[in-house]
This record gives sequence, C-alpha cells and structure tokens, in this order.
Amino acid sequence: MTRNMAHNLARSRSQYGAALLVAMLTVTLVATFSAAALWQQWRNVEVESAERSRQQTAWLLTGALDWARLILREDARSGTIDHLAEPWAVPLQEARLSSFLAVDTSNNSDSADAPPAFLSGHITDMQSRMNVFNLVVGNQLSKPDMLAFGKLFELLGLPASELSGLANNLRLALDAKAAVAPVYPQRVEQLPWLGLSLQSLARLQPYITLLPDRTPLNVNTASAPVIYASIPTFEMSDAQRLVSARARIQFRTLAEADKAAAALPDHLSVSSRFFEVQGRLRNDQSLVQERSLVQRDGMDVKTIWREREVMHGQVRDPVRDLSTSTSVSLQ
Repeated sequence: MTRNMAHNLARSRSQYGAALLVAMLTVTLVATFSAAALWQQWRNVEVESAERSRQQTAWLLTGALDWARLILREDARSGTIDHLAEPWAVPLQEARLSSFLAVDTSNNSDSADAPPAFLSGHITDMQSRMNVFNLVVGNQLSKPDMLAFGKLFELLGLPASELSGLANNLRLALDAKAAVAPVYPQRVEQLPWLGLSLQSLARLQPYITLLPDRTPLNVNTASAPVIYASIPTFEMSDAQRLVSARARIQFRTLAEADKAAAALPDHLSVSSRFFEVQGRLRNDQSLVQERSLVQRDGMDVKTIWREREVMHGQVRDPVRDLSTSTSVSLQ
C-alpha cells in the first residue's frame, strides 16, 4: 500500500513537471511569436513612414524646381539680359516650411503639429563658367578654347599635360566613329573618366561646367578668374576691373562691356540659356539635396537632368536620375 502511494506520488510529480515544462515552452513560443509580430509591424510602419517622407520630399523639391523654372520664365519675359541683380540670382535662405504654408490661405492643414522641415535653394548661371565641351568643335580641338583653358590651368597651378589629355579624350568620347573611346561624361564630377585627377577637379570645379551645346561666357555673371582665362589679352587686374564696373551697372550689350575694358572677343555674351537649380530640404531625420540643370529657350524651360542625394545622419545615399530629359513649357 505504501509502495503504491509512493509510486503514485512520484508519477504525479513527474506529470506535474512535464506539464510545467510544456507550459513554459508554450509561453516562450507565444512570447517569441508576439515579439516577431511586433517587430514586423514596427518595421512595416517605419518603411511606410520612410516611403511617405521620401515621396513628400520629392514633391516638395519638384515644387521648388517648378518655382525656379517659373522665375526664369518671368525673367525671360522682362528681357534677354541676365545679371546678378535679377530675382533668379537671389538665393532662398533656409526657412521653415510651415512659414510657406501659413502664407497659403487655402491651406487648411494644421502645420503646428507637423515635424519641423527647412527649405533652401539657389539658382546658378552655368554660362558664368567655362564649358568643357567647347574644347571640341567638329571632332577637332578648338585652339581659342585650348588657350583659354590653358590660362585657367596656369592660374590654378595645374599641369598642362592634364589639359591635353582631357581635351584629346573628350574628342574621342565625342567621336561616334572611334573604335575605342572613353565613356561620355555628363557631369563635371565624371571628368576623371577622361584622365583628369581628383585634385585638379577639386580646383577646377568652381570655374567649369559641362553643357550640351557650345555656349558663350556671360560677362555679367562670370567670376574674375574665368573672365581672365577667357579673354586672351586680359590680365587678372583687367578682369577684376571689369567685375567692379558691372557691380555699379550691369552690361546690357557687349559694347557697354567694351567701354569698361578693352575690346572683347565675340565669343562672350550678356545673356544665358543654362542654369543650375539647387534645392535643399532638411528635417530632424535626414537632409535631401537636389540639383537640376535647366535650359531656357525663350519662354520654354526644360529640365536636362536631375540628381538627388539623401543623407541620413552621416550616411549618404545618392539617388541619381542620369537620363532625365524633360521638356516643360511654362506658357
């Protein structure tokens, strides 16, 4: 009898322990599945939030680009002369996005509860810089432009051999019949493809550009080093004197510029067709910068390319659309 009771007690304890173990395993599995489900839900929410933020940022920067095109279109309506005292040349300093929404009386959204976002931007006349594509004319090197770039290289202390290599590789890249040719560059940052060193590119970048057409230099917007390099007879003092003269009164014709300096060559201009639009949107999570090249022909303003760079903290995630060529007529 006692032996049976002891056996039953041991059996009961064994069953109790097994039941407890099963219960603990069940709780562990439920907790694991619950945690996984919560993490997946959190991840979906974060992905959806990031995608919504990305789309909103894209629309805002697209709106900024439309605003810039509208300014350039209105500028064309007022005349064909482009200078640094015009509205397009005034940068938009960083401003809280809610301040723009407050001006819109038709906007019923409550911007007070929205996360802070700051918008800034500016427009740059790209014909204030020396066009690298001017180095090649009809599959031949342009001697006047080689001399102009030679002066710029000498001013910046860059080796002339790099200019020679750059020009010859560019000629090959533009030659459709060349059996072996470098990759055709679309951005100044891609000029190392043609043999230009990164150190030289860093020095040249404020003074050069890549534009799809052969373009004259706008003396109303070009810097003194660029004017000095572009005019064979000029010294740096002549270029600085010309820049000082236009600060007092902008040149409406090349004849007016001639009065402020010696006779100017006819490859200069007082108007421009190509502009770069830069927009910048910053919030507490990321910084998005967009750069666009636009071409203005009369009242027609079209986007040649757009490039966007996203920064999350200190990590950069460049998102680039290298093939964009959108014609937008703002009639």
